[in-house]
Amino acid sequence: MRFRIDLKIFILLILFYFTNQIEIYAMIMLFALLHELGHLFAGIMLGMKPEKIEIMPYGLSISFKLTPVDYNMKIKRGNKLEIKKIIVALSGPLTNVIIILIALKLNFDVKVIYSNLLLIIFNLLPIYPLDGGRVLKGILHIFLGKIKSERYINRMSFLFLAILTFIASIAIYKFENISIFLIILVLWAIVIKQDIIYKKKRLKTIEIMLNK
Repeated sequence: MRFRIDLKIFILLILFYFTNQIEIYAMIMLFALLHELGHLFAGIMLGMKPEKIEIMPYGLSISFKLTPVDYNMKIKRGNKLEIKKIIVALSGPLTNVIIILIALKLNFDVKVIYSNLLLIIFNLLPIYPLDGGRVLKGILHIFLGKIKSERYINRMSFLFLAILTFIASIAIYKFENISIFLIILVLWAIVIKQDIIYKKKRLKTIEIMLNK
């Protein structure tokens, strides 16, 4: 299993430190770890093997190794592997929901609830590769097939992020909170990176088809 640290996390740590928001960022990172452990537990329970763990500016990212057997189990225009991916994607936000319920029951600090609520909202955004985007892509894959699901989720990610950026711009102006700006910046970096990956895969597919 591979392990990697995204160095951009240190840039965010410095920015949050000098804007006196390091405490809430540290708390979010802590619950982001529990969020990813939820993904990990669900994946292992479904028979998937962890392949790579990355420490990203928005938390941990865990990817699983896929086997040919998973791809051969068909369901509609996709495969049963997509069902597993959807369950794994939803298990992270579900972990945060459980933490909130425990916090309410035990009267924890409101920051615990606030941090987990932010993680739920952030991760369920219909932007790939966030959990919401993964769920949406999985559903599209099942009903429309792999190629269309990748094309649609790529376009939808840009559309939703553009709308979110507009809303965030108003929030930044009203609340003068740099963390909102940083979140949007990170999201654009993620979406642009995925767009590059998508275009490279598409180009490679076209080249293979032309060489046949």
